[in-house]
Amino acid sequence: MTRFRPCIDLHNGDVKQIVGGTLGTSEAELKTNFTSTKPSAHYAELYHKYHLGGAHIIMLGPNNEKAAQDALAAWKEEERKADAADAEDKWKGEIQVGGGIKESNAREWIEYGADKVESISLLEPYCAEFLIHAADVEGLQRGIDHELVSKLAEWCSIPVTYAGGARYIDDLPLVKKLSNGKVDLTIGSALDIFGGEGCNFEECARWNEEQGKTTGT
Repeated sequence: MTRFRPCIDLHNGDVKQIVGGTLGTSEAELKTNFTSTKPSAHYAELYHKYHLGGAHIIMLGPNNEKAAQDALAAWKEEERKADAADAEDKWKGEIQVGGGIKESNAREWIEYGADKVESISLLEPYCAEFLIHAADVEGLQRGIDHELVSKLAEWCSIPVTYAGGARYIDDLPLVKKLSNGKVDLTIGSALDIFGGEGCNFEECARWNEEQGKTTGT
């Protein structure tokens, strides 16, 4: 069932939201929608608080390793606190990391606390899911690529998350309809926690909660 999948995009050690089509260009041409004054750990703690499993940390270029490690450590600390608490509904969700992951360092990131790693070089049989960035529309908040979402549901036999162009909470039921619930959605620049105006973070969290009730998970 389609879920909201939160992100922690890192660029030069900061949490940012970047227009995907400008990444890889010169610094002068790079277009940034949002740069957070909060550390990466803040977002990991926030996502864990709202039981948002499947969160992904993406390192966009160099100088992001420390921030990624801090986010993983914060997530694991929240897990430790939950395990220590006398609670009936102890929650455990996955967090994953990507960007610069290779066969030579994948195990290292698992040891840092990632439940999964994301890589363009580690494919089958290692791949457990796909994260697809629609770079042409990413960060523009002009709507998702309908055809790509539908095709991803058709092509992919393992879990897949789509990122790019989402602007409203209504994009979640739209992706659910287009993919028959097979594709998850990441919302970045439109989220209020990233300075956006189109989408409320807590509403996204409630969407996941309602989907869990629907499917019994």
